[in-house]
Amino acid sequence: MRALIQRVSRARVTVAGRTTGEIGAGLLILVCAMQGDSEAEADRLAQKIVKLRIFKDAADKMNLSLVDTGGAALVVSQFTLGADTSRGNRPGFSAAAAPETGERLYHHFSDRLRALGISVANGEFGADMDVELVNQGPVTIWLDTAG
Repeated sequence: MRALIQRVSRARVTVAGRTTGEIGAGLLILVCAMQGDSEAEADRLAQKIVKLRIFKDAADKMNLSLVDTGGAALVVSQFTLGADTSRGNRPGFSAAAAPETGERLYHHFSDRLRALGISVANGEFGADMDVELVNQGPVTIWLDTAG
């Protein structure tokens, strides 16, 4: 699985003008299941994200995790993270998991974060979404369970 995480002071996702998920301080997590991914990759990615020490401590050092800060997560499905841009000018998306698998793993990933004690809000799988965020830092990190 692939994820792009952004440390935010707030984030919100809307679909057709309706808010589907909103958080204060925490992480916006854009996530994509890739072909061959299973619940094991979703579990590993969730474990990694909640333990990443990317929040500032009292000494202004990145030394605290999402768990340490009590922050929330806004999880948004984004199959375009599976883009292959190695040839030509039009990205290919054949490396992303099929929609049925992607949706199952997206929900499993969100449920795993909840099981790890994180308050989770979600986008709407497969929908045309508007995502608003205030990236704090800015801090943006790319994660991939492959390799």
